[in-house]
Amino acid sequence: MPDITINGKAVHAAADATVLDAALEAGFHIPTLCYLHGHEALGACRVCTVEVEGARNLAAACATPVRDGMSISTNSRRVREARKTVVQLLLSEHDGDCKYCDRADDCELKELAYLTGVRELPFSGAKPEAHPDRTTAALSRDPAKCIKCRRCVTACNTIQNVGALFPQYRGYQTQIAPAFAHDLATVACVQCGQCVAVCPTSAITEVRHIDGVLHALEDPAQTVVVQTAPAIRAALGEEFGYPPGTLVTGKMITALRDLGFDRVFDTNFTADLTILEEGSELLTRLKRALVNGEEVALPQFTSCSPGWINFAEYFYPDILDHISSCKSPQQMFGALAKTYLADQLGVPADRITVVSVMPCTAKKFEAQRPEMSDSGVTDVDYVLTTRELAQLIKGSGIDLPSLNDGEMDTPLGLSSGAADIFANTGGVMEAALRTVHELVTGRPLPGESLHVREIAGLEGVKEAAVTVTGAVEEWSFLEGVEVRVAVAHGLGNATKLLQRIKSGEATYHFVEVMTCPGGCIGGGGQPRFTTDAVREARIAAIYREDEGKPVRTSHTNPAVRELYETYLGAPLGERSHHLLHTRYAHRITGG
Repeated sequence: MPDITINGKAVHAAADATVLDAALEAGFHIPTLCYLHGHEALGACRVCTVEVEGARNLAAACATPVRDGMSISTNSRRVREARKTVVQLLLSEHDGDCKYCDRADDCELKELAYLTGVRELPFSGAKPEAHPDRTTAALSRDPAKCIKCRRCVTACNTIQNVGALFPQYRGYQTQIAPAFAHDLATVACVQCGQCVAVCPTSAITEVRHIDGVLHALEDPAQTVVVQTAPAIRAALGEEFGYPPGTLVTGKMITALRDLGFDRVFDTNFTADLTILEEGSELLTRLKRALVNGEEVALPQFTSCSPGWINFAEYFYPDILDHISSCKSPQQMFGALAKTYLADQLGVPADRITVVSVMPCTAKKFEAQRPEMSDSGVTDVDYVLTTRELAQLIKGSGIDLPSLNDGEMDTPLGLSSGAADIFANTGGVMEAALRTVHELVTGRPLPGESLHVREIAGLEGVKEAAVTVTGAVEEWSFLEGVEVRVAVAHGLGNATKLLQRIKSGEATYHFVEVMTCPGGCIGGGGQPRFTTDAVREARIAAIYREDEGKPVRTSHTNPAVRELYETYLGAPLGERSHHLLHTRYAHRITGG
């Protein structure tokens, strides 16, 4: 371990540490802009510059490895002046007005200007030409606010393997944009929002639905219902000063009522419904393959994550038949709200406004897909990200920490613990295994507290196998079958898994893919900045929520059973097929 000195303090650094790593371990904060933890350092912005004794030039801490005997200053006069100059130069080209910026309260550039003591701009350089890009349903770009840190490039290319954003042109003319600086709608952008999650300014943000929601809430002719995804309850509190992983489920419900929503429901209800439909679909495919000897599209892939669906449509259209025909829980809820709930309330479908609160920007795109309005009525009208909900609560003068805990409305608010874990990578798979195993064998899934530890955690690709023993008569053809499953989160990891499957290197029966790192808890609409430590805290909170539920398997949710008995019929039946299923098609351009 190299022995170094940082600001006069002796430090034992790890052998492979950078100066930035060592400083953080020693308790010294070094500001960064272009750096993304866990990914190759660019050393491009020079905000993390430090002074190394004996070196002629200042060094980028993120890209400089430590060596034995180093003496480093992170806050000398030379360092402070250099950082301040860098920030001033960035500001001189930044076409932003903090008085009405979306990122006014969490802009990293603004914070850096404050920390480095910028109080005026000595430079008056030309600003880039504004070319707002409002061409997609989920993402909004303002290149004039871009500081060319390239974080979005790392997220889009290295993490997600999509390649919608790259540096275009050279020198002062450089832009971070799709090919030829065209709009996002002209390229294969999956609208996952990971670029938004890492952008330090408001150069790229989600398309905002707050005004539409407020208009609906103020319309006395509309019954406005809201559904909340499981990942929201473990992250919303961060916007109000709570530590990552603090569950604020009850306070969130009360806040939504105070905002004026007529009914507050839980997307978890239709997550349970998804397991019944998707699990039945998997068992049907297995029966056709194993009993009838048919050539069946296996493995079956999950369909909950709209960014993943977009990715498959663009880059892997040959696997579309392998993707479950189930709509996502968001869209299942919307379909039921405009039919079943409308009947229950005695309200016409066009007088019900459905608002979703989602951790995901791609849900905004999904909600406006033509496949999601087969009945002539849009299933989901507005989608708010976690960040947008926080702004709506704050802007309405509601003090979330002081609120009492509320409860979801029935019947679409009752859910199992299995539905909660949809928020985590591996959660959909575990929820499905809990139900399928019990249906096939009559016994609960073996393992500690129903968990499948092999598919939990933040490893990029995970796999597990469950051998069926003691199958009941209806499913006796599965006796002794080793059901192989896999999980991938982040589209870069999904690509690796798909390549293994297509090459024949690996075979599975069921595969879960989540677009974002960590699953929905790391979605593009979640509070910034999402590190692995934050993801792990949110994941742990979701498991606590699951383990605290009296019902922990989707098929034993009494409200779901009643819905089938009184309205839907059997899973995969005619009505459920019409309301809860869809098909996807190869797409060439964005939208």
